[in-house]
Amino acid sequence: MNVASRLHVTFITALLILSVTPLTVFATCGGGGGGGKGGVIPNAKPTDTFRVSWQTLSPGKSLPTDPGISLLILWFPVSLDGAAASPLHRSAELTALGARCVFTGLVTPGNQAIRKTYAIPSAQDVLVIAARDGTELGRVSAERTQALSAEQVETLARTLLGKREADLEALFSRASQKHSAGDTKAAIEDLKSVWSERCLFAPLGKRAAEKLKALGAPLAFSASDQLLLDQASVPLSSAGLQALRLALEAGLKAELEARYREAEEHYTHAVSLAPNDPTALRFLGEFHRHQTGRWDRAGQLFNRILDTPSDPIARAVALHGLGKMTIHAGRFSEGLALFEKSLEAYPLPITYRNLAVYWFSEKQAEKATGYMHQALNLDSGDTYNQIFAAVYLAASGHTSQALRIARANEHVLEASYNLAAIWAQAGDRAKAMELLRRQFYTYEQYDAVRAMEMKEAREDQMFASLHADAGFAELTKDAKNAWMVGREFCAPDQLLPLTAPPGPRM
Repeated sequence: MNVASRLHVTFITALLILSVTPLTVFATCGGGGGGGKGGVIPNAKPTDTFRVSWQTLSPGKSLPTDPGISLLILWFPVSLDGAAASPLHRSAELTALGARCVFTGLVTPGNQAIRKTYAIPSAQDVLVIAARDGTELGRVSAERTQALSAEQVETLARTLLGKREADLEALFSRASQKHSAGDTKAAIEDLKSVWSERCLFAPLGKRAAEKLKALGAPLAFSASDQLLLDQASVPLSSAGLQALRLALEAGLKAELEARYREAEEHYTHAVSLAPNDPTALRFLGEFHRHQTGRWDRAGQLFNRILDTPSDPIARAVALHGLGKMTIHAGRFSEGLALFEKSLEAYPLPITYRNLAVYWFSEKQAEKATGYMHQALNLDSGDTYNQIFAAVYLAASGHTSQALRIARANEHVLEASYNLAAIWAQAGDRAKAMELLRRQFYTYEQYDAVRAMEMKEAREDQMFASLHADAGFAELTKDAKNAWMVGREFCAPDQLLPLTAPPGPRM
């Protein structure tokens, strides 16, 4: 058995232990839940920028009936293993459609009800685009020995959207003709039909609203409708999306290589190219939350995502980021509520991990373990998920299994905090201190983040064995508190120094 296979067996064994072992050691509201890199994939590659918000339709689930949905894109892969490696997860055009009220659903092989509705063959990848009522508008199929390509799907989507937009333009023109002919009532009905497609075609929707007002039939706008009209713009062209992709990929590459100032420049440039693009806002917001500690800026960017039409992944990252910062600011119930809203938008491993940390801090170990397992279920092969789970494996007394995972992943610089927690639970205080020092002074490059992570370590019961250590007190002497007022978070130079000695908050 090779090294990779042995480690896989070790981790599967660890999962079984975590399923049955009660934990009696608890972490506080920090705990190394991870972040950065757009908030989606810890083991990111430079090309992991645009992520399609595929929502799983497993057996028993039906098509969504939310009236706010503009269009359905339904993917029917032959197998989930094949789907996991598909380029359909990384399409810029499909990601952008998520911000235009398009539902992207992955129908699992076991959901025979939906598959029968569309007569999907069992041995062929198929993607169907349907109207909001489920009526099929078009489909593409893969060759039997191949998978669907992103280009196939994007071409179909562009064709169908182009046809629908042309139909709506014609309907708008007919409405004007009907009004000129004296049939204002019919004109108003046609314009309302155009308005109903406002999320998918915002500029057309804005024109329809203006025309209805001129005809004496003004619409009652919701807050989200008003935002849509205020920001109505033509979606980025293929060339515009490519430029945005290149800026984000350059930023992610720099972030992965810890060239943070360069990463910030690229992410800021991406936002300048597309000021309301949720993916660009997501990367820059998460970068400031996790890497620079500029929570004032991160909060502004996350709230922009929530205040504009955004894809589910961007909303989930924004809600999680706001939740984590809110918890750090001492408003625990508000932060927890934001975590729950994040999961409602889209399930992310980082949200489940930080929910696990939260409930451990509340001494509800069973609930915390459940969230930890949900993070693992989303991606059990993810290195960060495995290291995170090993922390609690060590806390439950199964140190040998935890240390195997820690030793195998000691090179993962961003996980230094969690690796330190494993060694602290194993009783090796010197190794724990070494890794905490690596976290604070090698991985971290900004004082604000360093100060708040020191505060986490001072309160984290995973490091209880270090709290009375003079060396630990010296290592964490720059620990500071965050704060917030309303939706506004503190700037890095407004952090509050800690005056209490190391030890858990009472």
